[in-house]
Amino acid sequence: MGDGRGSNSGSNSNSKPEWLEQYDVIGKIGEGTYGLVFLAKIKSNRAKSIAIKKFKQSKDGDGVSPTAIREIMLLREISHENVVKLANVHINHADMSLYLAFDYAEHDLYEIIRHHRDKVNQPINQYTIKSILWQLLNGLNYLHSNWIVHRDLKPSNILVMGDGEEQGVVKIADFGLARIYQAPLKPLSENGVVVTIWYRAPELLLGAKHYTSAVDMWAVGCIFAELLTLKPLFQGQEVKGTPNPFQLDQLDKIFKVLGHPTQEKWPTLVNLPHWQSDVQHIQGHKYDNAGLYTVVHLSPKNPAYDLLSKMLEYDPRKRITAAQALDHEYFRMEPLPGRNALVSPQPGEKVVNYPTRPVDTSTDIEGTISLQPSQPATLFRFLGKVDVPAVCGPRH
Repeated sequence: MGDGRGSNSGSNSNSKPEWLEQYDVIGKIGEGTYGLVFLAKIKSNRAKSIAIKKFKQSKDGDGVSPTAIREIMLLREISHENVVKLANVHINHADMSLYLAFDYAEHDLYEIIRHHRDKVNQPINQYTIKSILWQLLNGLNYLHSNWIVHRDLKPSNILVMGDGEEQGVVKIADFGLARIYQAPLKPLSENGVVVTIWYRAPELLLGAKHYTSAVDMWAVGCIFAELLTLKPLFQGQEVKGTPNPFQLDQLDKIFKVLGHPTQEKWPTLVNLPHWQSDVQHIQGHKYDNAGLYTVVHLSPKNPAYDLLSKMLEYDPRKRITAAQALDHEYFRMEPLPGRNALVSPQPGEKVVNYPTRPVDTSTDIEGTISLQPSQPATLFRFLGKVDVPAVCGPRH
């Protein structure tokens, strides 16, 4: 493929960038604060689809987004069936925009949940829920075992492969907010806001300055409940404006379902800034605990409820880990989880034909030259000095 420094390196806007010659770009399939995602086919293998994620330039305009750098550095070092695979990296020297190429996944949990809620008006079958959850936990256990906390788990970041040899395999995606965590933990304030508000752990909402992998497990609990009920469990109204503002409505939604947290159940609660200052008088609020089981329509004796309640434990030190969750009784009961979450091995089980992601063919992709993943030194020359730690095993 070369390094793309030839005559079509981007000086002529009408010529196709060299790296783009290997793809047929179909159209845009996603958009977020980071930039755009496009669907493309590899010309040499038309059966192979690729998702190309284009990052916007950094906010201060001085080069590549740190979010993009972190995602590249982490994904270059990790490899697991339930984590997205980075296939290639391309760079535009003109504006330092980056393009990341991933194996394409036809579905995500957001669209699967929406399909059941808005289109077919029926719950997701128990085999699919259990298989999705098990694979999500399997990928998360791998990340946490390598001291990586994702920090932005939500249904749209959990992908599911479509037709092919990996049909029904779950992939954790979007590592732009992921971090290496270690002791002593760096203050949260140095790393910005984490996790979309509906999936944000209570310790973060109450102003915790340090975080652990427990924030991911809270998010998994919220996703599990959403798979069961087809609606977000804690759907608060987000406060915008100042960096990391106090999210009173989100806490209110949590307290109404789980009850008021107490120092007896959560000893370190009194050390959290928003609980200490109590500007909004949250300590004095009274809540009639509706009970999580009434919201998710599960008996308290049901193993699924037991697992869910352990994921939604207030005290992060008591919250179940991914490794412990994988060993839970829920996964040893019929139906057993499978590798293909979309097709149950049980005879007679109806197969749901999920629609693939909509494609906007009116948006063009941009780019200039390619950067091969096998050239990390070149990457650092282009991106400047960036402090991104290598991924390693747990510190003992």
